[in-house]
Amino acid sequence: MYLVEMLVVLAVCALAVAVTADSGGSVEALRPPAVPLVTHDPYFSVWSTTDRLTEGWSKHWTGANHALCGIARIDGKPYRFMGIRPEDTPAMNQTRLQVTPTRTVYTFEADGVELQMTFLTPALPYDLDVLSRPVTYILWQVRSTDGKTHEVSLYLDASAEWAVNTTDQQVVWSRYKLGEMDVLRVGTAQQPILEKSGDNLRIDWGYLYLAIPRKTTNDQTVIAAEHQTRNTFAQNGTLPDSDDLRMPRAAHDNWIVLACVLHVGKVGQQPISRYILIAYDDLYSIEYFHRRLRPYWRRAGMEIDELLRQAEHDLPKLQEECARFDAELTADLKRVGGEKYADLCVLAYRQCLAAHKLVADFDGTPLFFSKENFSNGCIATVDVTYPSSPFFLLFNTELLKGMLTPVLDYARSPRWKFPFAPHDLGTYPKANGQVYGGGERSEENQMPVEECGNMLLMVAALAKAEGNADYTKKYWNLLTQWAEYLREKGLDPENQLCTDDFAGHLAHNTNLSLKAILALGGYAMLCQMLGDTARSEEYRGIAQQMAQQWMHMADDGDHYRLAFDKPGTWSQKYNLVWDELLGLHLFPKEIARKEIAYYKTKMNPYGLPLDNRRQYTKLDWTVWTATLAESCEDFNLFVDAVWRWMNETPSRVPLTDWYWTHDGKQAGFQARSVVGGVFIKMLTDATIWQKWLVRSRR
Repeated sequence: MYLVEMLVVLAVCALAVAVTADSGGSVEALRPPAVPLVTHDPYFSVWSTTDRLTEGWSKHWTGANHALCGIARIDGKPYRFMGIRPEDTPAMNQTRLQVTPTRTVYTFEADGVELQMTFLTPALPYDLDVLSRPVTYILWQVRSTDGKTHEVSLYLDASAEWAVNTTDQQVVWSRYKLGEMDVLRVGTAQQPILEKSGDNLRIDWGYLYLAIPRKTTNDQTVIAAEHQTRNTFAQNGTLPDSDDLRMPRAAHDNWIVLACVLHVGKVGQQPISRYILIAYDDLYSIEYFHRRLRPYWRRAGMEIDELLRQAEHDLPKLQEECARFDAELTADLKRVGGEKYADLCVLAYRQCLAAHKLVADFDGTPLFFSKENFSNGCIATVDVTYPSSPFFLLFNTELLKGMLTPVLDYARSPRWKFPFAPHDLGTYPKANGQVYGGGERSEENQMPVEECGNMLLMVAALAKAEGNADYTKKYWNLLTQWAEYLREKGLDPENQLCTDDFAGHLAHNTNLSLKAILALGGYAMLCQMLGDTARSEEYRGIAQQMAQQWMHMADDGDHYRLAFDKPGTWSQKYNLVWDELLGLHLFPKEIARKEIAYYKTKMNPYGLPLDNRRQYTKLDWTVWTATLAESCEDFNLFVDAVWRWMNETPSRVPLTDWYWTHDGKQAGFQARSVVGGVFIKMLTDATIWQKWLVRSRR
C-alpha cells in the first residue's frame, strides 16, 4: 500500500517539476554554476559543481569534498550515476537536470532503464519545525524505457568527510535499528563542540546519519572502506558482510563510508520508487553570549531517533507540499519578473536559507543566525541581513525578527557603547560580541551610517509587512538614538566604510546618503504607526529636506554621482528601492528614471558594474537596481545579463554575489545569504507579497 501511495505522490511531484522546468519552452535551459544537493545550514551544505554528477565529487560550499557515490546495477552491469569511482565503472548518461526551490532532480539512462534521482530538502519557510529539520531525502524512481523487464539494484554511500573539518581528524562510527530503518552514523572521536570559529571551516562535532528504510530482505547496509564497498557492489551486486571495526582512525585512512544497497528488483514500464534519508545532528549549534543553544528542532527535547522517525513518516505529505510550493512560487516569480528572473530566484532559494542556522533561545524563541560565507566568517552581520531581508519579508517575518532581535538586544546592552548600530555579533558559530573593525573597543573601521540605516529600514519594512509597529516598542529608545545619529551624520557621510567594504573607505557617498535619508523616512513612518504624529511629521520633514539637498548635491547632469565631491563619477543607487517599497515617496520618480537610462549605457556582457571605479558588480544590488526600472524591458535588460553570467561563468561555486562583469569570473564571496535579496522584485507586487505573508501567519 505504501508503495502505491508513493507512486501517486511522485507523479504529483513530477508534474510540478515539469511545470517548473518546461513551461515557456522557448527559454534556454540554465546551466547553474553549482547545484544544491543537501542544503540546511553553513555546516550542512553540499553542492555539485560539475555539469554531470559523475564528473566530480559533491562538495561542501567551501570546496572541500563531501563525497556521495552512487552506482546502479542493471541486469548485472554496473554504472555510476554519482561520483567518479570506481574509475573502471562507466557512467550512466545524464539526460536532464531540474532545479526547483526545494528539489534537485537528475535523470539518467542506460541499457533501457531510466533512473531519476531527487534531492528533496523541504525548506518550507512558513513551517519552522520542518525548516529546522537537518534532513534531506534522496529518492529514486526506476523504470524500463525499452519495453523489457530489467533487474536493478542501487548503491549509495556517504563518506566520513561530512563529519570532519579536515580529513586527518579521527572518526568513529556505529549503527542502530530504528523500526524498519537501518541507521548508520559517523562523527569525530574528539567531539569538540563549538570549539572552533572562522570562515573556511566545516563541522567536526555531532554526527552524520544515513537512515535506510528496508523494503526488501535483500537490502543491505555496511560501514567500511570505500574501495571495498564500491568495488564489491560493482563486481557482485552485494556489500561486505561485516562492518569495519578499526576505529578510531583518520577519515582519510582507507576512507570510511556509510553505504547501502537497495534491491529494486524487476523493473518494467511502471516506475518503482525507493528512498533514504541523510541527516546531521549537531547537538548544539550556536554559542550566544557564552550560552550554547540547541537547534530549533530540539527545543522541546526531541532526539535524533524521534526526528528520523518523524521525517520518514512525513515524507509523502512533504513531497506533495513541496511540489505545490515549488509550482506556485515559480509561477509567481515568472509572473512578476519573467522566466530568467525565476531561474535566478529558484537557484538562490535554498542557498539563502542554508547560510543561516535556526536555533531556539532558552524560552523557545526562534533565533536565526547568518554566516558571512567566504567574506570573513562573521555571524549575524547587519549588512548581510539587510540585502537578504527581502526573502524573509516575503516568506516569513518571524525569521527576519530572529535575525534582528539578537542585534537589537546586544546594541541596548551595556557592552555596546557607541551611538550607532553594531556590524556583527562575532565569528560563526560564536555570537559573543562584535569582532569586525574596532569591535567593542573603538570607532575605527566601523560602519556607523550603514548599519543605522540598515536597521531602521529593516524594522520599518517589517512593520509594513506585519501591518503594525508592535515589534519596535521594546527597542524604541535605541531606534530613536539611531535616527538622531542619521539626522546629524547621514546626509553627507564622513570618510567611512559601507556594506561594499571591499571597495574601501569613501567620503560623501551618495548611495549611503540615500540609505540614511530613506531610513529617516522609515523612522517617521514608524512614529506614525505608533501614534506619535508630531514626531512623525518632524522626521518626515527632515527626510524631505535632505532629499531635496541630495538631488542638488549629487547631480551630475544626466545621472547622479558616486560621491558628492566627485564629478564625472557614478554608482548604482540600489538603496533608492525602499522609497517605493515603503511608500515613502521622498524622491521624485525622475531620479530612478535618469539613473536607469544612464546605467543602460554602462552595461558589460555580464551586467552593470557597481560603480565607475572597477568592473566588478554585486548580484544582489544589481537586482535591486533593476527593480527601480519602470518597464519590463529595462528590468529584463539587467536580469538577462545576470542570467547570462550564471549560465557562462567559469567559477563553479554556489552563487557568488561579487563577480567581474567583463569576464564573468568570481571576484570573491560564495554561498552567501545575500542572494535572498534577488526576491526584492516580488515585494513590488502587493497582492503576491500579501499572499505569501498570509501563508506564514497561517
